[in-house]
Amino acid sequence: MLKIEVILGENDVMAISEALKNIGIGGLTVSKVRGRGKRPAPEIHASKGSEIFVPQFSEKYFVEAIIPEAKEDEVVKIIKDNGRIGKIFISQVLRAVDIATGDEGESTIM
Repeated sequence: MLKIEVILGENDVMAISEALKNIGIGGLTVSKVRGRGKRPAPEIHASKGSEIFVPQFSEKYFVEAIIPEAKEDEVVKIIKDNGRIGKIFISQVLRAVDIATGDEGESTIM
């Protein structure tokens, strides 16, 4: 199993979510976060447009999913095709346990 973490600079979450549903990836966690990257945050005009403020952090979307290793390339392609700006991080999941049923392994994510 793999953990996919995606940081999106723009709200492309729905397109990615729908495409992942179509290939059988059901579980997805989405968080709205603040952070900074290479690109500066958009300017904010304050005081009736006379002052310009550049915030330190901008809004981003953080998406997490646990997927079978066999679907790694397909999931990465979907995210790249449907996302405009961001990063994808992939790491190994050593163990998964379903609290309600006690099942372990890939059956917990299906």
